[in-house]
Amino acid sequence: MNIVLLEPEIPHNTGNIARTCAATGAKLHLIKPLGFSIEDKYLKRAGLDYWHMLDITIYEDYEDFMEKNDPPKIYMSTTKARHTYTEVSYEYDSFIMFGKETAGIPEEILKDHDDTCIRIPMVPNARSLNLSNSVAIVLYEALRQHQFEHLLQEGKLTKYSWE
Repeated sequence: MNIVLLEPEIPHNTGNIARTCAATGAKLHLIKPLGFSIEDKYLKRAGLDYWHMLDITIYEDYEDFMEKNDPPKIYMSTTKARHTYTEVSYEYDSFIMFGKETAGIPEEILKDHDDTCIRIPMVPNARSLNLSNSVAIVLYEALRQHQFEHLLQEGKLTKYSWE
């Protein structure tokens, strides 16, 4: 799976998303401009000690991302979508894009992806969910659809046993 952040603004969110990507084996794609330095201490702190596990690519702009990914199959996560995130079947190498925290994905991009725009259901007066929470919700649905392939699905107690 591929998580794409279009112009992310808040380092804490991107750090949390980086940690989620590292823990699930998803690749992280960041599209500039970024609202922070990639060396930001809050970004690094939110990602904890998972940075060495992360496959990350940074692009100069949306066109650079599209060109280098020949164009990818992208699901656009937006509050403006007509379909929910559970109504689509994600390919294993899908790209799931999320927009910046204050504005989302621009409508000039969304209009060309009507069939792959997805939303997380919310009550009518809610504007949006936190970006890192949204990524986790949609990414885990995509992974669930592939039976969490390549992910550890059973944990162990350290002092006791389940028997």
